[in-house]
Amino acid sequence: MTSRKGVAATDATAKAARNMPVAHPAKATVGHSREDVAALAKRLNRIEGQIRGIARMIGEDRYCVDILTQVAAVQSALDALARKLLEHHLHGCVSQAIVSGDGARAIDEALAVIRKFGR
Repeated sequence: MTSRKGVAATDATAKAARNMPVAHPAKATVGHSREDVAALAKRLNRIEGQIRGIARMIGEDRYCVDILTQVAAVQSALDALARKLLEHHLHGCVSQAIVSGDGARAIDEALAVIRKFGR
């Protein structure tokens, strides 16, 4: 018989494992400053609120054009977030990879992710 304390510890361990960052070996990375992390979190929280607002609007059977306007705002906010992350990646990770002699791979990877935004 498993004690409740043992179950809670197992649940906490499983949750912690799910939240662990995935390591990407052989890739140069540059961490975000605390200020950058806080700004990104603030943007994401705002986007999350906008999405909840869209769900509420749909549930209230609001006018389609008003909902679509909010969808466009969320898409714009996500694009701005992506640009900020890409800027950090280029100035930090790609620059570091170039200095370490792995620039060609880092540039190819950056171009591949940029192409995803062109779709």
